[in-house]
Amino acid sequence: MADLLLRAATVVDGTGADRYRADVTVTDGRIDRIDRIDPTDRIDRTGSRPTGHGLAGRRTIDADGLVLAPGFIDMHAHSDLRLLLEPDHPSRITQGVTLEVLGQDGLSYAPADDTTLAALRRQLAGWNGDPADEDLDWNWRTVAQYLDRLDAGAAVNTCYLVPHGTVRMLAMGWDNRPPTGPELARMQQLLDQSLADGAVGMSTGLTYTPGMYADTAELVALCTTVAARGGFHAPHQRSYGAGALEGYAEMVEISRRSGCPLHLTHATMNFGVNEGRAGQFLDLVDAALADGVDLTLDSYPYLPGSTTLAALLPSWSTEGGPEATLARLADPAARERIRADVEEHGSDGCHGVVTDWDTIQVSGVRHGALSAVVGKRISELAAAQGRTGTEVFFGLLRADQLGTTILQHVGHEENVRAIMRHPAHTVGSDGLLVGARPHPRAWGTFPRYLARYSRELGVLTLEQAVARMTGRPARRLGLDRRGLVRPGHHADLVLFDPDTVRDTATFDHPRQPAEGIRHVLVNGVPALTDGKPTGDLAGRALRRGADRKVRAVS
Repeated sequence: MADLLLRAATVVDGTGADRYRADVTVTDGRIDRIDRIDPTDRIDRTGSRPTGHGLAGRRTIDADGLVLAPGFIDMHAHSDLRLLLEPDHPSRITQGVTLEVLGQDGLSYAPADDTTLAALRRQLAGWNGDPADEDLDWNWRTVAQYLDRLDAGAAVNTCYLVPHGTVRMLAMGWDNRPPTGPELARMQQLLDQSLADGAVGMSTGLTYTPGMYADTAELVALCTTVAARGGFHAPHQRSYGAGALEGYAEMVEISRRSGCPLHLTHATMNFGVNEGRAGQFLDLVDAALADGVDLTLDSYPYLPGSTTLAALLPSWSTEGGPEATLARLADPAARERIRADVEEHGSDGCHGVVTDWDTIQVSGVRHGALSAVVGKRISELAAAQGRTGTEVFFGLLRADQLGTTILQHVGHEENVRAIMRHPAHTVGSDGLLVGARPHPRAWGTFPRYLARYSRELGVLTLEQAVARMTGRPARRLGLDRRGLVRPGHHADLVLFDPDTVRDTATFDHPRQPAEGIRHVLVNGVPALTDGKPTGDLAGRALRRGADRKVRAVS
């Protein structure tokens, strides 16, 4: 007898193939058997079927009318600390997510030493918060140690990308220059060891300090190291605004020269300069694929973006790290130079676009005394205070010690839809979990694809949407027997009602769980039952092995 029988489910298996009905059993954490139901079979109200279909389980879930899919894979998550603080992870489990990819945008907390970890905690406070030592034991330094911490208990499985900016800090600090030969060798050594520890690839953050200081040659050298270990490059590229197409072209060229597979994270064409230009981006993608580049991408189904307020600063002003940045913000001459870049020239931190303060909305602050500004746009605060938007910008950065998070209202619906239709597309939430009013994509990305873009608008069929969330990202990650509903695969599974599933998270109330997600299994263990988190922590840190397969370490 199986551990669990999922009776009369509508299986959408993650390949993109047509749905079918089946009884599915789970035993010892894996899918044991799939018994297809003949369309002519009659099923009564108890789920009973004709003689000859004898599957049984110690526990049975009546899945009649529900879709059974592989657990969803979030290709771009920022839960690096939240999983350690809140391992039951309701923001993802309630969406049907069973695996997250961490270490994004070139900045995270491993590998590190005492100096860089202290600086990273401050620099990333707007993304992840900065838990006090009494709330979180910061006792890891290597990627292996960090993955061990995740393996100690979490609701979801995880994979990790080696963050290039963090590695650069370790090798050469925050200097705005090319590395010396020994410094590049040190970065390659750190990267190689982190990949040997189990990371699945490398992320870069080319609008964030210090990753933005890397030139193409440095990135080619590092991606060559990644390719040798079977990993992939996941860049936050240099511009999603004025230089977006040039930035994407550079990432493709790096892949060509290094032989490293490429995954374009949060692949968007934002800001006014890119309205209606998704087709040009996709032409570039298609040309690269035709040329043999191993390329995939992800996106989120919303228009606004989300980052830190400090990210809008020009790169020269952030050289040297947070303390040096704050010192420049206190210097009148430096502030005037920053003002000119932000208001007149287009800061590279704002993707080469002159900042429109009406598009910048505060979503969270580090210091509670500033909570009154949350939800307000910078232009609104400027009008109320009788100051310019840039003056408000400077004041908030200094008062909040660079910890302010923002929404950027710069997206275009036609671009979002065009990109999600592409065959290389997968799904990433890019959701921050801190702040009073974070972007709702942290709680709503996956059900929003199913509800708005599949059921309501028909941009994607249900089978296409599920494949983008499961089978495709599993192939990119190199997962060992995950991402599909297949016998022998790990039982990372979600059951949802296709007629009622929807996101309820909004910009005013972002921390709202999805509706219609009924059951979630992680490694065969119930993480969500009847729509409620169980608190079980069966997730594992998945690591790339010498055979290039990504699996849990037994």
